[in-house]
Amino acid sequence: MSENRTELSQLGEFGLIERINSKFPISNATTLTGIGDDAAVIDSGDESLLVSTDMLLEGIHFDLSYMPLQHLGYKAVAVNVSDIAAMNGRAGQIVISLAISNRFSLEAIDALFEGVHAACKNYNVDLVGGDTSSSAAGLVISVTVLGRAPKDKIVRRSGAKANDILCVTGDLGAAYMGLQVLEREKQVFLSNPEMQPDIEKYEYIVGRQLKPEARMDIIHELRDKSCLPTAMIDISDGLASELFHLGKQSNVGVKIFEDKVPIDHTTFETAIEFKLDPITCALHGGEDYELLFTINPADYDKIKNHPDIHFIGHMHNDASQHVLITKQQTVVPLQAQGWNHFK
Repeated sequence: MSENRTELSQLGEFGLIERINSKFPISNATTLTGIGDDAAVIDSGDESLLVSTDMLLEGIHFDLSYMPLQHLGYKAVAVNVSDIAAMNGRAGQIVISLAISNRFSLEAIDALFEGVHAACKNYNVDLVGGDTSSSAAGLVISVTVLGRAPKDKIVRRSGAKANDILCVTGDLGAAYMGLQVLEREKQVFLSNPEMQPDIEKYEYIVGRQLKPEARMDIIHELRDKSCLPTAMIDISDGLASELFHLGKQSNVGVKIFEDKVPIDHTTFETAIEFKLDPITCALHGGEDYELLFTINPADYDKIKNHPDIHFIGHMHNDASQHVLITKQQTVVPLQAQGWNHFK
């Protein structure tokens, strides 16, 4: 008699999260938001406590043949602070757990924590604890971040309304193309160790992959302009995937315009060099850690001249319709093809 077996790849990451979430109803009055947003929201008096966690595994999330340990330490903190930014909060503390194999020296761990320290200083967060363990294989880093925000200023994924304007910070697809360059140069080196990596002209996109930044600067600027987003998420799994999250959680549809999606010229040219479609890289690449948010049209004038905020479309009433308008004015259904953890 054969046992039934369901592969995790059939559900995907988000299906698995939804399955787990469905079995754990909220029972504590202090739990204001549980699984399903960028951070959990816990009642703690005048302000709410924000909690998020991320795990980075060697061979899955990073490759130490081209990821410097200092950059890895910095990135591990930045991607967590980004989750707090996406809730319109400010990060305060982190705890870090490490699983380390015996191939790592004390000097290597010192280098990792140099990066952690630099990020803590940049984002004004304190390292307040953690755990260490031995690892039978590679390096595993798990970071949990604690943040805070006034109850009435927290921005969830679920607040967007029809006609809200879709905004995105920075530019998209750069981290993905940086990864393609790094992977190519690694293969060149493996086939001929005498070859030196040729990444000078790709400095910007490689930097976006190796050392991303959380957009706390945008959070401060939106506050200064009295512009409170109606919904927000950070772009870790690709623009299209995050648009689906906002649409689903807010129960509205999404319409974006190809010619409004911000793509840096280096990203564009490198995509062409790799025979990839630049807009596909921007939609599905991931790891940009930019902010995707919606605003009430009445707030448009407050930020319309911001040089690093781009208006890419709007929400509409049909929650089943998530579409891209191409440069040729063709309506194309959006596909959420972000990075699959279980493929």
